[in-house]
Amino acid sequence: MCKRFLMVIISLCMVLILIGCKERYNVEQVLKNIKVESLAENIKILSSDEFEGRFPASKGEEKTINFLIKKFQEIGLQPGNERSFFQEIPLVKITADPKMELKVSNGKKSISFSYGDEFVAVTRRVREEVSIKNSEMVFVGYGIVAPEYNWNDYKGIDVKGKTVIVLVNDPGFATKNPELFKGKAMTYYGRWTYKYEEAARQGADGVLIVHETEPAAYGWDVVKNGWTGPQFYLSSEDDNMSRCAMEGWLHIKSARKIFALAGKDFDELKKSASSREFRAVPLDLKTSVKIKNQIERLKSNNVIAILPGKERKDEYIIYVAHWDHLGKNPELKGDQIFNGALDNATGVAGLIELAKAFKAVNPPPSRSIVFLVVTCEEQGLLGSEYYATNPIYPLTKTVAVINMDSLNIYGKMKDITIVGYGNSELDDYVKEAAQEQGRIVRPDPTPEKGSFYRSDHFSFAKKGVPSLYLRSGVDHIKFGEKWTLAKMEEYIRERYHKPSDEFDPNWDLTGAVEDLRIIFKVGYKLSRESTFPNWKEGCEFKPIRDKAMEQAKI
Repeated sequence: MCKRFLMVIISLCMVLILIGCKERYNVEQVLKNIKVESLAENIKILSSDEFEGRFPASKGEEKTINFLIKKFQEIGLQPGNERSFFQEIPLVKITADPKMELKVSNGKKSISFSYGDEFVAVTRRVREEVSIKNSEMVFVGYGIVAPEYNWNDYKGIDVKGKTVIVLVNDPGFATKNPELFKGKAMTYYGRWTYKYEEAARQGADGVLIVHETEPAAYGWDVVKNGWTGPQFYLSSEDDNMSRCAMEGWLHIKSARKIFALAGKDFDELKKSASSREFRAVPLDLKTSVKIKNQIERLKSNNVIAILPGKERKDEYIIYVAHWDHLGKNPELKGDQIFNGALDNATGVAGLIELAKAFKAVNPPPSRSIVFLVVTCEEQGLLGSEYYATNPIYPLTKTVAVINMDSLNIYGKMKDITIVGYGNSELDDYVKEAAQEQGRIVRPDPTPEKGSFYRSDHFSFAKKGVPSLYLRSGVDHIKFGEKWTLAKMEEYIRERYHKPSDEFDPNWDLTGAVEDLRIIFKVGYKLSRESTFPNWKEGCEFKPIRDKAMEQAKI
């Protein structure tokens, strides 16, 4: 009887072992299990009208984060914030009254500009009403102070209490001169975020960026859709009173009217702004605007799950994608929902595929794999900024961050793009994985768009953490490079940040699957190593990382 019972126990153990083995696969089998069908299904769900455009602090958020938790639990991941899958983000929601007008006067003649079509303006100051009255206007070129480039657009002028007008992008783009900044490749100094930050440091009352489609890398509709309606900001102790009272954009036609009112030639001044000899130009104009706000203090959530490592649990590789989009606009005629299918339901669906792969692979990762799905990317990388400033896992123990924002929907490519190519040793991991697919690694074909500074990995890079941002290649195996670039430009023009960014069953996601397999291999190799990759010499983030790692040893 005892012998028979023992045999039953042994048989049951063998069955359990076999079941466990079926749940674990070698790398090649795991890669095969990353499939178009499951990727497409999750993209379709996340970008459906049911999710209402995935706007932070809305019913759309609730549906989105519950969907993600369900997926992570089904996969078998653990909560990433102690016992919780959430990292709560304190936000201020400020909604400006759209009836505002921007008035500009030369003392004899005044011009008024309408909100939305001719200018947009917001305030980060947590106040129900913010006014600028008869503020002197100054053209400060690109609005850049960059000692390493021997550049200072604010030299010789005091803009305290004044309103500055600045150009978008930076002088390198305007001149295509490789000796200026980084040539046509945008630097952080070219980003609108920097322009506002620097104007505040200079004490300006207001700042207006002149919008032009080519240097901005998107049309006015993107500005109008993104900067009107509710705006989110991280809560701060000073209620953002250190920021300019007004931050905004001018349509290029509005800018020309303002410069004409000042008796200035916009094109001539724009050209002169690309020289180190440029000096800020007072316009002898005064501007006024009143911003009335509805203020609400809210919470949104990063979603975070973890697969603990087997040997080095206290070392982390973070995969990040943003779950949020622009929600819906009831003032639009027809379709009012910004579904955000490509941007970024694709990246979130890809992250889910990677989570399944890491859970199933054998041997399992030695380091912990973190899956971080952040909020408020569309509001200025707020979710990733909050995590990077308030990390759940020490940044000095974070080996790398791998970001997924808008996957390939055009089919298989001969290449794959690293945005920020040449910045870090992570490039070599991508090259090795790409070579196994017979593909090559290329830098961003449109560096002038500043993509490196426009997605969530940048929040970590600023803190020194080696960060990787992979995007679709551009050399289609059948149609070539021109075809792909034309398709990408068409998307920016017709669907980017518009209700028309919807799931299309005709998308060819085979290229996205190949990219995800590379992204998995990069993270898996990192997870089986004991070394920490770093930024390369000359990269602006390397000193930050080196200092942090050195201090961590003390």
